[in-house]
Amino acid sequence: MLAVEGHGQVPPEFPEIDVDEGAANSPLMSVGFDPVPWLADAWLARLSTVVVTVWEKTGWHAVLYLAYIQSIPKDFYESARIDGANAFARFRYLTLPLLVPAITVSQMLLLTGGLKVFDLPYTLTKGGPGFATTTISQVIIRRGLGEAKFGEASALAVVFMLMVLVVVMVQLVISRRLERNVA
Repeated sequence: MLAVEGHGQVPPEFPEIDVDEGAANSPLMSVGFDPVPWLADAWLARLSTVVVTVWEKTGWHAVLYLAYIQSIPKDFYESARIDGANAFARFRYLTLPLLVPAITVSQMLLLTGGLKVFDLPYTLTKGGPGFATTTISQVIIRRGLGEAKFGEASALAVVFMLMVLVVVMVQLVISRRLERNVA
């Protein structure tokens, strides 16, 4: 079924969304609030995408930090305790400096993942409403696969790769400085 402008038909790739359903609206409605069009409003769609991304990434990064914390020898904490360091001092002068490599890895993964994100905004909104949640990756894929403008998509991908490379190099320099200052 194709949408003909002015005839009110909805194309199959943009189905009507029932805002009365969902994990967020059901509890809100049960206490008397009106349903919220989470993915129909540009600001709410961006906010929803960010919240879902944070929810998705939190567990993996928590495991990363937990692994680094567990790799810190217990003797360090015992020595600090004997020297009279309180819990805050042990965290500030022992745990946090030893977590800098984990912070570096986590930041790099979040930064590169955030720059090249495609799947989550596309799955949630297909880049809408309007172009509120459209990402560069979506534009590149749409140009290449959807519009068969392979040269334009390739050029966009190369420019995007160079931009990501510059951002990653800046992040690496900052992270290396931070690691040297802590060590």
